[in-house]
Amino acid sequence: MRTVDPKAALKDVRERISQVGIVIADDDRRISVIVREVLESLGFRNIHLTNDGSNALRIIRKEKIDMLITDWKMSPMDGINLAKYIRTSDESPNRLLPIIMMTGNVEHEHVTIARDVGITEFVIKPFSAKTLMSRIIMLIEHPRSFIISKKFIGPDRRRRNTVPPDNTEKRGK
Repeated sequence: MRTVDPKAALKDVRERISQVGIVIADDDRRISVIVREVLESLGFRNIHLTNDGSNALRIIRKEKIDMLITDWKMSPMDGINLAKYIRTSDESPNRLLPIIMMTGNVEHEHVTIARDVGITEFVIKPFSAKTLMSRIIMLIEHPRSFIISKKFIGPDRRRRNTVPPDNTEKRGK
């Protein structure tokens, strides 16, 4: 039987969390600061802030980044085009990068667009710290399978691993 020192285990978790690289891309500085404060309260320390997608790409190429939190509407490169580039470009620094989209675009059409470009999680603005934390914890504790096919690159859209309704797999190969 092995005993675990809870303080040592907690220290190890905090150390690992502090090393996780995160980019926050949002043209609203106040939102970026709030998100950074939420992340810091969880123990994250390797956080990079930027105001558009092209700067986010530069950071992702230069640093060890494990997660991207991005706004939809930014200029010159918005969050959708950033995600599309990360998922599909031959020059992508990391096609499997978890991406959380934060946006006020809540219509079904917008959620569908975000899903179809490979967004991993979706957070509606205005958001609570609890909601953002739950999405981050979901990424860490329950990562979704990743699909790479001719028609789609991104996290599995299905959250549960269940048999399709008519027992027929419909995902493209």
